[in-house]
Amino acid sequence: MTPQQKDPKPLVYPFPEPPALATTIEVAPGIRWLRMPLPFALDHINLWLIEAHDGWTIVDTGYALPAAKEAWRIQLQHYRPNRVVVTHFHPDHIGLAAWLMAEYDLPLFMSHGELLSAFAAWLQAPGHGYRDMVAFFARHGLGTSEQEALLARGAAYPKGVPELPATYERLRAGDTLTLGETTWRVIVGYGHSPEHVSLYCPERKVLISGDMLLPKISTNVGVWAVAPHDDPLGDFLASLDAFTALPDETLVLPSHGLPFQGIAARVAALKAHHDARFAELLAACAKGPCTAAELVPILFPRALDAHQMVFALGETIAHLNHAWRRGLLRRAFASDGMIRFAYNHRSNNQGDPT
Repeated sequence: MTPQQKDPKPLVYPFPEPPALATTIEVAPGIRWLRMPLPFALDHINLWLIEAHDGWTIVDTGYALPAAKEAWRIQLQHYRPNRVVVTHFHPDHIGLAAWLMAEYDLPLFMSHGELLSAFAAWLQAPGHGYRDMVAFFARHGLGTSEQEALLARGAAYPKGVPELPATYERLRAGDTLTLGETTWRVIVGYGHSPEHVSLYCPERKVLISGDMLLPKISTNVGVWAVAPHDDPLGDFLASLDAFTALPDETLVLPSHGLPFQGIAARVAALKAHHDARFAELLAACAKGPCTAAELVPILFPRALDAHQMVFALGETIAHLNHAWRRGLLRRAFASDGMIRFAYNHRSNNQGDPT
């Protein structure tokens, strides 16, 4: 493990201020930046418009809020839309896709895995519902009061995604979209979501990274009830390597924060960050078996509301599963039925996935 390090060189932020609500900023020829509000501590999402000869492509749609709908109505008086691209199924990205499709008669482009995940979350399918999530977290040590808060909150997904699209055009890794004078290559990433789509334009040296590459925070990578033994963090760290193959002067357009340049520095910082988190968790588990809930304060040393706890506990389990899969930790079970992680002194062994 290596300690957290500073970026090899500082990131460059060509646009120090975001656009105001219902306005846009041109970040490259034919590419405009919008920002929409979110009802969370992370209070904004960046959305993008790409010009083509037959209109403008919308990339991501925002959370279903009245203010976001009104902002779209204002903008789309000036930019005639012709399609919607959604990077992944999370509510702040797909929330208004069905509304935009119906309002402006638009086709939707996204990956198969993300569309199916949207339906699973919206329908509260087995393994994807909030009750399954609470039961899963209870096995990882979530307290009774926190369980009750999550059960009282109910299904959060349909609040941000009131309706889902009935049709779509599938995007696959390596596909290209031709938009006017530019082509955009699909880069699929894993870990944050099942089949996340980022778009790279070699003519403009622009990457729309979605949530896979953010300038200030590490995107959430969690384990959920439907795949309790999954290693999404391993998938996420491996996915980052695809971005380091791009020119370092590439302008990265993230879903949160400011556009930036310096892909190599950011990827190095993210990997160092997760190495540091592993070192802290391994040190804690070396003192004795711990539940994931007991370890949350190590990764998130602040007060968390119910919404934040979902992502914090999911991400803590992701770090623990990754260490378990690498044989650095073992899982220990007691009569209370909870899952605990303990330091594996025979670290050459692989974690038993059963």
